[in-house]
Amino acid sequence: DLERAMLKVIAGPEKRSHVVTPHERRLTAVHEAGHAVVIYHLPNHDPVHQVTIVPRGGAGGITISRPADDQDYMSRNEMFEQIVADLGGRVAEQLCLQDISTGASGDIQQATSLARAMVTQFGMSDRLGPISYDSSGHSIFIGRDFGTTKSYSEETAAIIDEEVKRIFDEASAKAESILTEHADTLKGVAEYLLAHESMEGDEVSYFCRHGEMPPKKQPPRMRDNTIEPPARHISYTFDEPANPPAIEAEEPKPETEPGSGPEGETKE
Repeated sequence: DLERAMLKVIAGPEKRSHVVTPHERRLTAVHEAGHAVVIYHLPNHDPVHQVTIVPRGGAGGITISRPADDQDYMSRNEMFEQIVADLGGRVAEQLCLQDISTGASGDIQQATSLARAMVTQFGMSDRLGPISYDSSGHSIFIGRDFGTTKSYSEETAAIIDEEVKRIFDEASAKAESILTEHADTLKGVAEYLLAHESMEGDEVSYFCRHGEMPPKKQPPRMRDNTIEPPARHISYTFDEPANPPAIEAEEPKPETEPGSGPEGETKE
């Protein structure tokens, strides 16, 4: 119940009645498999929690990664690997289907915002240095977002765009290198999603390590102590007692001859 509630809050309710064409379903499986495989091979990224191609909200599928512990800060490597993971789905479409779709629009927007924040807010560009170039607070009209002023020159704005483009190019090349090296794993995860619709995080990890799904575990048999155990096996029939009592043989009575003894007396 908690897992279903979490997915519903993150991505919206399931749309089981949504009609999905076979081509669109395969594209979604390849896209989500690309995210999952790239995330597994990024050392600083949060591990995969679940992958599904069941439509939810406005998305045809979703790949969820969950941190192992609470984090208040992110390093530059972690933010860069997040961009690599965001581009993994689009790169997988290019490699497997030789085409790209609009399904990666949300990933691209998220990656663009993160890359621009790295350059303009967090000072993570070696070319620009640790300077904040964020202009979101400089509004021309107070309380109205009709326009914004820049606190830097046009030359600096061009350098910011170049730095964002450089981060994207490096992240895309990293994702392509991972998926090219592990093309068989990418194909296997996509085929499994087409057959079963969802994969758990431990299944993704096992498949990426061994190239096959983990063996199914048999659920433990629960013993109910309130039920009386069955009786032992009865090896005898009900017609005969289990331990028949020993029957002692009766001693034969002495035969009396007529006319002898009190009963044999004759009256004259």
